[in-house]
Order: sequence, then C-alpha cells, then structure tokens
Amino acid sequence: MTRYLAGADVGGTFTDLALYDADTRTLTLNKLLTTPDDPARAIIAGLDAMEGRAGQVVHGTTLVTNALIERRGALVGLITTEGYRDVLEIGNELRYDTFDLTLERPAPLVARPLRKTVKERIGAGGEIVLPLDEAGVRAAARELAEVGVRSLAIAFFNSYRNPAHELAAKAIVHAMIPELAVCTAAEIAPEIREYERFSTAVANAYVAPIAQSYLVELERRLGVPLFVMLSDGGITTARNASEQPIALVESGPAAGAMGAAFLCRQAEWRDVIAFDMGGTTAKISLIHDGRPHRSHELEAARLQRFKKGSGLPLRLPVVELIEIGAGGGSIAAPDALGLLRVGPRSAGAVPGPACYAQGGEEPTVTDADLVRGYLSPERFLGGRMRLDAERSRAALTRLGAKLGLGLAETAAGIASVVDNNMATAARVHIAEAGTDPSRYRMVAFGGAGPVHAYSIARLLNLAEVIFPLGAGVASAIGMLVAPRSVEYARSLIASLDTLDWVHVEEIIASLDAKARGVLREGGISDNDIAAELSADMRYAGQGFEVNVPLDQKAIARHDSVALQHAFDVRYEERFGRNLGAVPVEVVSWRVRLVAPPSVAEIRFADHSSGGDARDALIEHRKAYFTELGGFVDTPVYARARLASGRKIPGPALIEEAESTSVIGPSAHVEIDAFGNLIMRFGDMTGSAKKRVALPEKEKR
Repeated sequence: MTRYLAGADVGGTFTDLALYDADTRTLTLNKLLTTPDDPARAIIAGLDAMEGRAGQVVHGTTLVTNALIERRGALVGLITTEGYRDVLEIGNELRYDTFDLTLERPAPLVARPLRKTVKERIGAGGEIVLPLDEAGVRAAARELAEVGVRSLAIAFFNSYRNPAHELAAKAIVHAMIPELAVCTAAEIAPEIREYERFSTAVANAYVAPIAQSYLVELERRLGVPLFVMLSDGGITTARNASEQPIALVESGPAAGAMGAAFLCRQAEWRDVIAFDMGGTTAKISLIHDGRPHRSHELEAARLQRFKKGSGLPLRLPVVELIEIGAGGGSIAAPDALGLLRVGPRSAGAVPGPACYAQGGEEPTVTDADLVRGYLSPERFLGGRMRLDAERSRAALTRLGAKLGLGLAETAAGIASVVDNNMATAARVHIAEAGTDPSRYRMVAFGGAGPVHAYSIARLLNLAEVIFPLGAGVASAIGMLVAPRSVEYARSLIASLDTLDWVHVEEIIASLDAKARGVLREGGISDNDIAAELSADMRYAGQGFEVNVPLDQKAIARHDSVALQHAFDVRYEERFGRNLGAVPVEVVSWRVRLVAPPSVAEIRFADHSSGGDARDALIEHRKAYFTELGGFVDTPVYARARLASGRKIPGPALIEEAESTSVIGPSAHVEIDAFGNLIMRFGDMTGSAKKRVALPEKEKR
C-alpha cells in the first residue's frame, strides 16, 4: 500500500482535499476555490501545497450532475425498438403538479430527429419474437453519425430480460464507427420499466464523452492511480467509472454521507441526520446504525427542486439524499412579489460572493454570515483568503434598500429564509421515511454547515448537534474512510412459489463475477471481499418494490419460505403491517461486494489535545443572534487548541481553517474523546431548554 492516499472533492465553489499518511495515520487538510474552467487545476495545486506526494487519489466530482443540469453534454443519439421512439417524451404519464396548468416537463436529452427505430422484439420471457434488423441498425447509425452525434445509446424493449439484440447492435455500430461512444441499456440499468431504463442509458451516453476525457486526463496529470467515488458511496477505478459515468451523478454528496457514517460507527451513534451545506447546495441524508439510507432510483436536473417527477429519472444505486436549500454562494434577491428569495442561483467560485472581491456584486449567504459576525475576514480558510467585509455590507445594503430593511435585518433575513427552507424540506424528507426528527442527532459538515446547524436544529427540535473535526472538508475525508464497494443488479420477475432457482443462481453468479472483477482491478484480494445479497420484492399486483436484504444460505438451500419471511419483516418495518397470505414476487436481484476502507483510523495532523478554553480564546467580536435581540460580544475560540472534555457555553464561535461552528445562546458545547464538538441545547448544568432529549441508552 502506498504511504499517502488523497481524497479530492470538487464542488461548485470549493475543492476540498484530505491527505492521509499511512505511517503516522494522520490527515492533512486543504480547501481552495474550484477552478471551473479546469477542475483538475485546483486538485493539483491543492495537492502540491500539502506535505507528501499522494500515491493514489480518490475523487468525487459534480461534473456529471452539472452537465445534466446545464445541458452541456455531448450530442447524443438513440436507437430503439420500432414503436418506442417516444418513450422518453411520454414518460410515465404522471403530472408532478396536478394543478399547474402551465406545467413544464423536462425535455428529453435526445431530440426526436436523433431517435431512430429498428425492427426487433424480445418477449417478456426473454425469447426472441422478432430478429434484429441488422441493416436497420447500420442505416440508423450512419444517419446519426452524419449529423454529428458523438455518443449513442441503444435501448430495446425487454432488453433487461435478454440483452442479445442490444449487444449485437452495439457490436455492429462499433465495427462501423469505432470512434463513437456507445452504451446499451442492459449494461447500464438491466431492470424493468422502459422509461427509467431508457432515460438512464441516454443520460449515461450524454455525459460519457466529457466524463471519459476528464477522468483519463485527470489521471494522466496526477500521474498516480485514480479511483472515483460512486453515487452509492462505493469506490471504483477511473476506468470502470468512465464506462458508466452516470453512476457518478451524486459522487461528491455521497462521500459526505459516508464520512458521517464513519463517525456514527466510531462513536456508536444510531440515528443521525447528516447535514452537508457547501458553497452551492445543501443536502441531508439519514444514517441508521452507521449505514446511510440507500435507494436505487433518483431524479437529476429537476425543473422544480422539491417536486418529484420534474427531473430526469435514473435507475442506479445511490445514497438517498435530498437537496434541502441553498449553499454559501446562493444569491439573495427580491422575487416577483418583492419578497426575499435565496437561491437557486449561485455565485459559485467565479465570480463568487461579494466578499471574495473577485467580481461578484450580488449578496449571498456567505455575505450575510460575514455581516452577522460569524466569519473572520482575516482567518477565512486559515488566513489563506481574506474576505472583504465592506463589499458584503455594500451588497446587503443595496438589497435592503429594495426590501425596506436595514443592514443587520437584511443579513438576518437571508439566514432566516435559508434556515427555514432547509428545516421544512428536512421535515418532509424525515416524515417520508416514516420517522420523527426528535429521535435524531445531527452531524453538520461542509463549509457552511456548522454555521447554520444551530438554527436548523432549533427549528427541527433536535437535542444534539455534532461538528466533526475537518467538517469543512468532510466529503474529501469520506472518500478515504468509505468501504470500497460496487453493486450490480438484474431484473427477473417471478413469484416466490415458482422461482427458477437454477436461473436465479446463474444471475447471482454473473453479478458477483462482474463486481468481483472491478474490485480485483482496484487491487483488492478476494479474501477481503464480502458479499451482500438483496432483492427488490413486492406483493403481486403492486406497482413498486421494497428492497429486502437476503441470507445467502437461504438462497443456497432454495428456501422460498425464508425469503417470504424476510420480505414480511422488511415490509412491516416500512409500512407498519404486512398483508399475510398475499403472494410475493421478486422483481430484481442485487449483489453488492464490499471491501474494508483504505483508511480505518484517522488523526488530524494539526489538532492538539492539550490546552483549555482560555488558551484557545482568540478574541471577542460582535455576532448577531436573533434570540438576544441583535449583536452581542461573543468569544471566538481556536478549535485546534481545545482539549477533550472541555465545555463552553453559548454564544460562542469556534474556528478551524475550513469552517466555523456557531454555538448559539440556547446551547453549550463539549469536546468528546474523538475531537468532535458536541453541541447540546440547555445550560451546562444539564437543565434542558428543549422539549426532547435523547434516550439514556443513546447519550454519549
């Protein structure tokens, strides 16, 4: 194993880096502005500024999701079954807003003239009903190439059951036009429902040329092996990621959730809300027993951020996340009614918030936080970047004049809008999961997460918030501590009573072999690989499935009764009951192979375990707290000098290079044995001011 391993997370505003030294088991951190014109430049510059040369780099990127949102992918074509040309346009025929008469649907990534059909047909059982028209494939490919298509998706009806026609068509196109990037739906998403399968394949083809060139070029410029964080929190090789780049759509956010999950396992926290607020967006995910919730579907590039169905459906394993509001660079402005609105427009890294003094003049969340006294102009990014408070005040003053508000009121208003929007969306997400916010702790990270966590936790009525060490670069750390894993799936619809066990075992074996090959390519021994088997199951007649973890021994002994019991238990956990004697069917089989993380234990190179709160006190400065009626003299502490066990009453500000933790007047903070800041609501004698508290067995 190489001595130095780096995690690199490229966000819309900042690029975060974490370098792990295997000899000393310590982490060194760095954070710098993203270079949107060439994201690799910031990664290389950031790594060069750190001691030690990385022998491997694990990377997370927003490249894929940004390409989908901004519609700047390759010119892509589609070859599909005759009669299915308009599947992408018809969708599932559901309206995401029943009462919106001007509802706008997401436009397909492939224009209708670039969607070609050929004669072929696979039956529901996988049998060939109509042979593939090979001449039709050649003609379609030729027509698409002539109009400049750079990438091609091949998606045939029922290909999840038998991919023979798709693979034959791909071979024909490769032989004709070897420079054309080609993918098939059966390779990308071999699961039922043609709309989702077609959409995923087309999205993959749409981003493939830019993702492939980016990953290849980045690995060349780094000069070391490159690994990539997947949307489900797994890690794969750059080569494998370039073959299925759509799996990177939630790459960076998933890394943050994996970092939070590591903390949960380390400190034995059971139920956690992971709150990640960066420069562009904010996300939450739910973590139970050290594992983030995972799903096998998501929507990208939503037209309406909080309206399901307004985006492009993708069928792939992901950490279940919800975007819940704005980031530090989100722009505040009056809406059409003259009311204050924050986001979704973002200043990004260029020109950035007004206080960055790089050309941005519109007020942002970061400007509001600076005016409220929460950020230090001199010590931002550990003093590597100076913030211009005068520019922030000027930007907020201009906005305040439009709203009829003073400077402090405008800054507080921006923060209030952001915090309430995020808390509202979080409540909905938690309710949809069937749980109550009061059972959770919050782990707050990202550059802006620790600044806003106090207010959001109060709105959600939480009892405890954790600010981990290195919170500002938690996604980069998450890439190092995440288990190396990969997952593959395939649909085979059958009743539990009539399972063809030979066919089932063939599917599981083929999925296992494919996943094992990817992990071996990454240098992982078979002895380090553990298999997790699950199935998407439902009661006969239902339209959607529940993912059920399965015992491999039950599969080996062909035990349908055990599978039925596992489904009943899972269904009852999710919905509070099961339907008893109603027949159950399996829709898809899933194999996930997991290897231990590259980094199992971390320490921070610049963190001291000595000193007390008085040693750590840097200064007092005016900070704005609504509960106290305005600005109050607030102590500011250097986090690296705080010793474990120390308690500090709020209000207080605790600074580290990558973020600032805001401890409000209704809370106090304590440093635990792992260096985490634990903020609890109530005074330091334990007199709680919250209506809820963690159960005794959950207190740490």
